[in-house]
Amino acid sequence: MALIGSENIAPAPPASSLACAFARLKAWRADGGDSRLAQLVAGKVFLIRVGSALLALASQVLLARWMGSFEFGIYIYVWTWVLMIGALSDMGLSSAARRFIPEYTELKAFDRLRGFLAASRWLAFGIATAIGIVGAIGVTWLSPSLDHFAIIPLYLACVTIPIYGLVQVQAGIAQSYDWPNLALMPFYIIRQLAITILMGAAYLFGAPTDAVTAMVVAVITTWAVTVGQLFVLNRRLQHKVPAGPKRYEVKTWFATSIPIFVVEGFYLLLTYVDILALEHFRSPDEVAIYYAGARLLAIVAFVYFAIAGATTHKFTEYHVAGDKARLASFFAETIRWTFWPSLAACAMILAFGLPLLALFGAGFERGYSVMFILSIGMLARAAVGPAERLLNMLGERKQCAAVYAAAFAINLCLCVILIPRIGIEGAGVATSTALVAESIMFYCVAKRRLGFHLFIMGGGQTP
Repeated sequence: MALIGSENIAPAPPASSLACAFARLKAWRADGGDSRLAQLVAGKVFLIRVGSALLALASQVLLARWMGSFEFGIYIYVWTWVLMIGALSDMGLSSAARRFIPEYTELKAFDRLRGFLAASRWLAFGIATAIGIVGAIGVTWLSPSLDHFAIIPLYLACVTIPIYGLVQVQAGIAQSYDWPNLALMPFYIIRQLAITILMGAAYLFGAPTDAVTAMVVAVITTWAVTVGQLFVLNRRLQHKVPAGPKRYEVKTWFATSIPIFVVEGFYLLLTYVDILALEHFRSPDEVAIYYAGARLLAIVAFVYFAIAGATTHKFTEYHVAGDKARLASFFAETIRWTFWPSLAACAMILAFGLPLLALFGAGFERGYSVMFILSIGMLARAAVGPAERLLNMLGERKQCAAVYAAAFAINLCLCVILIPRIGIEGAGVATSTALVAESIMFYCVAKRRLGFHLFIMGGGQTP
C-alpha cells in the first residue's frame, strides 16, 4: 500500500561531482601505497624538469641574443659533447645505483650498501677524470683538422667532464632514496640560473660573450654546484644509513653497470647524433635553429624522464620480491602516467611554437617544422613508457643495447642521407623515424622476453 503523498516526495539528490572529486582527492592523499609515492616523486621530478626547461628556455633565448647565432651554435655543439660524454663518464654506475641501493636495502645488506654509497662516487670521478685527460689529448692531436674557433671551448669541455661523473652518480643515489630535489635541482636549476646570471654580467660589463666565455662559466658553475650537492647528500645519508663496516663489491657493480653503460651509450648516440651530424654538414647558425626547435619540445621528454626516474628502483624492488603481477600492474600505470601528459604537453607547445621560436631572434621560426616532425617520435616513445628502464632492471640489457644500436644506426644513416639534401628537417625526420622504430622494437622485446604488453592501449601482463 503506497504512502499518502509519496508521489510528491522528490528523490534524494545525488552527491555533487565536486564532493566526489574532493572525496577522491582525500582518499588519494590518505593512500600510502607505492603508486601514490611514485606519483608524488614523479610529479616533483616533472615540476623540476619543467621549471628547468622554462629556465633553460629563458637562458638560451638570452644567450642566443647576447652571443649571436654563430657563437651560440658553437657553444651548443661543444656542450652537446659534454652532455653525451659526461653522461657516459660514470660507466653506468648512476643507473646501477637504482639497482643496488633498493636491492641491498631489501636484503638488509647494509655493509654492501655503505660500500656502494662510499665508493661509487669516487670510482665515477676517477673514471671521468681519465676520460677528460684523454679528451684533451684528443683535441690536441686533432686540432689541425678542427675549426679554430672550437678548439678552446673543447678544451674547456674536457675540464667539465671529471665532475660530470660525480654529478651522475649523486643523482642516481638521491633518486634511489626518493630525493628528487637533491637529485635534480643543483644541476638543472641552480647551475642554469648561475650560468644566466654570470653571462648577463659579462654582457652588461662589456666582457666578451662568445663560446669561450660561456664554457668558462659552465665549468665554474658545474664544479661549484656538484661540490655543494656532495656535502648535502653526505649529510642526508648519515641519517638514512646506519654507520658500520663497508664491503666493496666492485667487480659485481661493474658486471651490472658495464652492460647498462653500453645501453646508455647507444641511447646517447641516438639522442645527440642529429646535432653532431648537423654541425658536420651545416653551419653553426642552422645548428642553433634546430636546437631551439628541439629544445622547446624538451618538456615532452621530461615527462618520460620524470616517470622513469621516480619508478625505476621500484621495478627492481618488485623483481627482487618476485611479485611479477604487481610489477606488471605498476608498469601499466607508468605507461599511462607517461603518455597522456606527454600528449597534452606536446599539443600545448606546438600551439605556441612560432612565438616561442621568435624569442630566440630573427630566422629561428624555421625550426617550427622540425618541432612537428620530432613530436611524432617523442609520442611514440611515450606510448611504451620507460620500457628500457624496466628491461634493464630485469636483466635484459643485451636486448636494450641491440634496440638502441639499431635505432642509432637508423638515425645516423638517415642523417647522412637527408641532412645534405633537406637540412634541419632531414635531421628531424631521421631522429623521429629512429624513435618510432625504437618504440616498436621495445614493445616486441618486452612481449617476447617478459610477457609484458608495453603499450598505452592495453598495457600490462600478457595473458
